[in-house]
Amino acid sequence: MNTFNPPQGQFSLLRFPRRKNDQLRAWDAADEYLLHQLAEDDLLAEDSKVLILNDQFGALSVALHPQAPTSVSDSWLAHQGARKNYADNQLSQDTLNLLDSLASPSGKFDLVLIKIPKSLAMLEDQLYRLRPHLHENSRIISGGMVKSIHTSTLKLFEKILGPTKTSLARKKARLIFTQPTPDTWQGDTPYPSSYILENSEYEIKNHAGVFSRDSLDIGTRFFLAHLPTGEQYRSIIDLGCGNGIVGLMAADQNPAAELTFVDESFMAVDSARLNFTAAFGDQRPAKFTATDCLKGVAANSADLILNNPPFHQQNVVGTHIANQMFRESHQVLREGGELWVIGNRHLGYHSVLRKRFGNCETVASNKKFVILKAVKRQK
Repeated sequence: MNTFNPPQGQFSLLRFPRRKNDQLRAWDAADEYLLHQLAEDDLLAEDSKVLILNDQFGALSVALHPQAPTSVSDSWLAHQGARKNYADNQLSQDTLNLLDSLASPSGKFDLVLIKIPKSLAMLEDQLYRLRPHLHENSRIISGGMVKSIHTSTLKLFEKILGPTKTSLARKKARLIFTQPTPDTWQGDTPYPSSYILENSEYEIKNHAGVFSRDSLDIGTRFFLAHLPTGEQYRSIIDLGCGNGIVGLMAADQNPAAELTFVDESFMAVDSARLNFTAAFGDQRPAKFTATDCLKGVAANSADLILNNPPFHQQNVVGTHIANQMFRESHQVLREGGELWVIGNRHLGYHSVLRKRFGNCETVASNKKFVILKAVKRQK
């Protein structure tokens, strides 16, 4: 189940975070298709300069390690997955150059491999950012599952980079081939975008990969109407912060509190930083951390954690992320500290929280959402 067999070799690959008895593969049919295409067309020379975008757990980077690829991703988890899989296959970390989604690669590339992201906005931003790193003979091959490639996807490639065509489907995956035409390029990335937060003067900036990028989503709106205030909240964490609106308004309502913003998306964390800095300038310190849930945050250090758990990671849907967030929140909270969670009513978070904390109360609810509070008690 964990053995990846592309034409470039045989490799052991696991998803990240590592979970016991995980039956999901660390690669998909689009990864296989991309690597087979490279072999069939003999596109890899020893001196090829290779750029990879959105490599989920390092499958492409591991297979192409002799080319020492540069790999760009918005996911902290993807970076860690690549490092772990390099180590498992006894590959030198010196052959892997990992960059976050807001960093700019060095120079121009002969071969660019793109895994199609779920977000069309993310793809648009990436294609614009890619332009300075292409020459007219750069080969650009993108791959994704058929269900994630639409007419709008192909139009983006055509508009931003140049003539585009697709392959036949193979194992429900498809490739996109694009010829860059630098002399026709116009325009620039429209991101970060922004809007004015309703009932406030705050301008909210959002990088392309951020959830609810164009307006305030209804769940967050409900959460904002019930945020806790009090002198006991000296240290507040916005866990899974997205653009940081929840933490920003908690800071507004708790002026003495120190805020920490945490997310596994580099674009989310930087959006939160932009918004907090615009609101408070340099007068109010805050921490902004890209990590897996609360990994690296000191135990017994927070008075309040505010959390709107995602129920998907990459393309996997479930409550495993929420469960991890609740478990690590219990570790990070001080005695008497509180975890406030908003979620869809049907997800049943109250039973998980009661089992973890020994208590859970409903703060507010409507037809769709429920806000829950759990307190860390003395053992």
